[in-house]
Parts: sequence; C-alpha cells; structure tokens
Amino acid sequence: MLSCNEQKESNRFPTQAWETSSFENEGLNSAPFDDLLNEIENGVYGNVDQLLLIKNGKLVFDQSFENDYEKISKGKSGALGCGFATCKDSTIFGDYNYYHPKWHPYYQNQQVHTLQSVTKSIASIMIGVAIKEGNISSTDVRVVDFFEDYDLSMADESLKTATLENLLTMQLGMEWHEMDRPPDSTNTTGQLEQSKDWIQFTLNQPMDTIPGTKWVYNSGASQLMSGIIKKATGIYIDEYAEKHLFTPLGIKNYHWKKTPTGYTDTEGGLFLKAQDLAKIGFLMLNNGLWDGQQVISSDWVKRSTLKHVEFDHEKGYGYQWWRDDQDGIEIWACHGFGGQYLLVFPKLETIAVVNSWNIFDEETESILKAAKSAVIQSNSQ
Repeated sequence: MLSCNEQKESNRFPTQAWETSSFENEGLNSAPFDDLLNEIENGVYGNVDQLLLIKNGKLVFDQSFENDYEKISKGKSGALGCGFATCKDSTIFGDYNYYHPKWHPYYQNQQVHTLQSVTKSIASIMIGVAIKEGNISSTDVRVVDFFEDYDLSMADESLKTATLENLLTMQLGMEWHEMDRPPDSTNTTGQLEQSKDWIQFTLNQPMDTIPGTKWVYNSGASQLMSGIIKKATGIYIDEYAEKHLFTPLGIKNYHWKKTPTGYTDTEGGLFLKAQDLAKIGFLMLNNGLWDGQQVISSDWVKRSTLKHVEFDHEKGYGYQWWRDDQDGIEIWACHGFGGQYLLVFPKLETIAVVNSWNIFDEETESILKAAKSAVIQSNSQ
C-alpha cells in the first residue's frame, strides 16, 4: 500500500488526467485571461483553436474555439495544398495538405491538433532520452557518423565536422532558406517536403559556414534527428517516443506523419491533444522527472533551455527549444507554424498551450505575445 506522501506525490502527475482548479484557488488573477478570451472571440488573433493554462500542476483554464475550416479553406490552393471542395482529391498532397480540414489542423476529425515545429522540441527530448539510455554517447558525436548508409558523395567536407550539438542548436553551418523565404517552392523546407528522401535531400545541401558559428533555422537539420534515433536505437523515433515518453506520461492518442521513405517526420509531423502537450511542459518543469521515473536527465532539461544562441537580452535558442523571455520572466518555448505554442514559465510554475491555424494569409495580431502577457499579468496579483 502506498503511504500518504507517496500517494500525494503520484497524484501530482497528470498521467491519467489533469486535476482541475480555478484562478482564485491557485492565486491567479483571471482578468487578463478574460480580456484575452474576449479578443480571441472577436477575431483579433485569427483562427485560434484552443487555449490552455496549467498552474501548480493543475488545469485552471481550457477553452476550445469552433472554427469552420471547411468554409475557411474553401477555394484555397497553392504550394501548401488545396482546401475543402477545392481539391478533386484531398489525398493528392497526402498528410502534407495544409489547407484541407481532413489533414490540418486536426487529423481526420480527431482531437489531435497539428504541432508543426513544436515537434522539433519533442524530438530533441528523445535525443536526450537516447543519451540517458546509452544509445548515443554525447552531443559531441559527429552527425555524419549516423548516416554511413547514405550517399555522402555530395556532402561538403565541413558537414563532416558538424556535431550533434551543432545540429541541436541550429548551427549546422548548412545553407538553408526557410525563415527568409515565403512558404513556396523557393523555400528549402518546401523543397524538402516535396523530395522523395528527406534525409538524403538534407545531406546533399551545400554548406555556407563552419559548423557552430552561425544560427540558421533549418528544418532539414531537425529531420536528421529522425535518422539519428533510428540508427542509434534500431527503431523509429515514434516507437521510441511511445516507449520512453508517451507511455510514462499517459499519452495515448497521437498521430505522427511519415516521410516517403518511412521515417518519422521530426521537423513538424506530430499531432497531440493540447492537454497531452501540456504534459511535455510539466515534464520539463519537473526537471525530467515523471512520477518517480527520470524520463530525461535534469541536466538535459537545463541544457535544452539554455540560450546557446542569444538573439537579444530576452530571446535565444537552446536544443530545438526557444527562450522567449518577456518582461524579465524566463520562458521556455516551443513554436510551430500557424500558431502552435507550448510555453513553460519555470519560476511561475505555469504552463500554457496555444493551438491556432493562421496559414490563410489574413493579417492577425500575435497570439504568442498576447498569451505570454496574459500569463505574466495573471501571476502578478
């Protein structure tokens, strides 16, 4: 029989479900969220699907919003896909039809929501698991050592010096045009998603600097994590995550896209429920510990959320995690295309999740900044 203390410790972890509470009971001011909710309902932030707040390990706010994506996507077509009643065949882009409501933002009418590049941060956690489990020795290993089965004849010599550390911090040294291009055929990530072998496509890209010297956002580098986990563990990263992350955290429902060669899409392919994504934040908030099990080391959590790259006095980048500090408050963040955010406020014991789908070219205010502000203000009674 568990002691009272053991029962209390176990109940802290929402493996089965989050314990619910209220703003008042957790010492929060609800007014900032009332204001944010009003702005969302008035369309200030476009197509917001869900907003969730965890404080002290308890669910204090969880609001979903109805968006008619059949109507919103109708008539839309282009490099990102084709919308409802626009496609002759909605499967023409497969899982990568970003406009059609069959595929995005929810997967085939289920509750799992696209996370886009939030996937990168979760894949990074799995690298940490693989190091903890002894499948990978350290972040000092060379990236190319995991890709001996690939054609490296086009690989630049400087790529052969790049380490896993360089990859995790987006300092691979590779020429990659993603954030400096619109999401069209000129975008390297768009080209990646059109290619038949995503890993080979990435390895073939030219280098433009020495690894470790310049930060360039590179989804191809993130996709290499899929190949690294497969080579290091013998199984695909979705299977590895199910064993070492999803099952311990009680995450049962998910969809994870596959690339044409069968590899798991680690640059943006994961779909989760918002309450399950919040569990990932809670794991990080608890230094990698979940109900007595050290899923990832506390050192990995610390290294993941350090500013290995500093953009300014508040913003930076860690191991596929953003540092998105605001008003002097430390924030560990995951960002995804269309408005997906997992926000962890370690000093405030607070987690927020935002799911949106703003990809249809309408101008909107930033839900990221607004959500961060609402969390900070609600904690400052």
